[in-house]
Amino acid sequence: MNSTFTKIVRYLLALMLLVFGLNKFLKLLPMPELPPSAAEFMTELAATGYVLPVVGAIEIFIGILLLINKWTPFALVLLAPISVNILLFHLFLDLPGIGGALIVAILNGILIYKHWSKFRPLFA
Repeated sequence: MNSTFTKIVRYLLALMLLVFGLNKFLKLLPMPELPPSAAEFMTELAATGYVLPVVGAIEIFIGILLLINKWTPFALVLLAPISVNILLFHLFLDLPGIGGALIVAILNGILIYKHWSKFRPLFA
């Protein structure tokens, strides 16, 4: 479970989550140009005042857990609905920007597969 490949995948996913989570607070990266429907959706989420900061905080928390290899299966369970939402957002509202969403979903899937023994009791 702690092969070099798994460590690389875990660190890469952790780094992505930390960067994008921190970006929701610090605006480190410029916001990409979004299609009108996607931009409107993001504007409405930002207008709530809590959705994006909460998602950002959860992404940072998951990134830290993955980085220090603590409670990794728990972090992957928390990340699953977030990665599905990121994927669906890009699939339906911003198809040209789906690359990063695919990377997050694939890395999450790989790590879930690598830790499947921890999840097996959930499906017994």
